[in-house]
Amino acid sequence: MGPIRGFKRRKKAADKKVVDQNVLPSSAAVASSLGSQPQPLDWWDEFSKRISGTLSQSKDSKSFESVFRISRKTFDYICSLVKEDMMARQSSFTDLNGKPLSLNDQVAVALRRLSSGESLSIIGDTFGMNQSTVSQITWRFVEAMEERGLHHLSWPSTEAEMEQIKSKFEKIRGLPNCCGAIDITHVVMTLPTMDPSNNVWFDREKNYSMILQAVVDPEMRFRDVIAGWPGSLSDAIVLRSSGFFRLSEEGKRLNGKKLNISEGTDIREYIIGDAGFPLLPWLFTPYQGKGLSDLQVEFNKRHAATRMVAQMALARLKEMWRIIHGVMWMPDKNRLPRIVLVCCLLHNILIDLEDEVLDDMSLSHHHDTGYRRQNCESLDKSALIMRDKLSLYLTGKLPP
Repeated sequence: MGPIRGFKRRKKAADKKVVDQNVLPSSAAVASSLGSQPQPLDWWDEFSKRISGTLSQSKDSKSFESVFRISRKTFDYICSLVKEDMMARQSSFTDLNGKPLSLNDQVAVALRRLSSGESLSIIGDTFGMNQSTVSQITWRFVEAMEERGLHHLSWPSTEAEMEQIKSKFEKIRGLPNCCGAIDITHVVMTLPTMDPSNNVWFDREKNYSMILQAVVDPEMRFRDVIAGWPGSLSDAIVLRSSGFFRLSEEGKRLNGKKLNISEGTDIREYIIGDAGFPLLPWLFTPYQGKGLSDLQVEFNKRHAATRMVAQMALARLKEMWRIIHGVMWMPDKNRLPRIVLVCCLLHNILIDLEDEVLDDMSLSHHHDTGYRRQNCESLDKSALIMRDKLSLYLTGKLPP
């Protein structure tokens, strides 16, 4: 099994097991125009009347933000993104009364499915439609978002953009020339135990899981993701199997301005990760073991505080898009990586549009409850030297 190198047309991608976002073209972070919205202004007033079941009994059922966990502005923008793809193909999607479902209706159903994590039957009961309709609409939305929303998840394309990221990282706890924080989380699944082919998904914490690796910027925006590798693999193996690793090793990523910290000593661009990753010239990990020096302890404190943005980003992702939170019941392992990717795209869209719902969300860094930290002993000797020099520089003890 290997990572997808970029994205093919959807009909060619259906049987892929891994989604690796690492070769996407750059573009503007947010489209300036939301496009025309043919839906009537009172769409929500009409749509909210069809809500039934448990949700209808909630005091929040009449609040758009409470039902979909995004603002109406963001919803309208998402509709504008997927409109062309979702409406291009003829469909006969209707509710149980035979009423055709509009673009807004379909996007609402898909977003509720992704954000609530509720089953197809519950979503169907809530909005008055068949389970199969909910499933088909959700998948069509995922396909459309893959096609139209990818520009919201890309590696910085200009020096100015990267310099802003470095500056914001340095303001956290002083780490200079840092370009990202990397972390891994597990999407837990329930799979048939009697099927030997599922053993590869059985991880070290005795769960069946799929891995998401993400590189995050200081604003908790995903800049590179890969989803789809089995949970039995270590963090280090997933990293080495990713396009990000290949691009960085080939000097095609993290190849910008170096920082001179003393005579004859330059620090290249790098990202940071926990002890589960190898220590590399472009990936700094914390010092491990007992009896660390004061310099090493200080470096680890700065490192942990800065790395927390990745932990918080993954925690927010799972909290916001609860379809990948908790335990998924026998998911389609070919489609799941693409669903994870779309959740990452939606996560970024909320940041790019400065959606006010984010202001009301509590920040946590717990995204892999029950998972113990991994330890990777692999290290590059030159990286070991550079980390030591960086530790001295941070405390003002590196000779000029």
